[in-house]
Amino acid sequence: MTLNLLFFTITISKRETTIEEEIHDQMVEKRYEESKEKAAQFIRY
Repeated sequence: MTLNLLFFTITISKRETTIEEEIHDQMVEKRYEESKEKAAQFIRY
């Protein structure tokens, strides 16, 4: 997507992610969900 404002041109494109970044993001998401579940167990009792 390209926007032209006066003398400025702004181009927005989707960032490519590497396999390593994707694996890291999945592991972070999994650990975050696990910690939320543990916290929820303490709150219930």
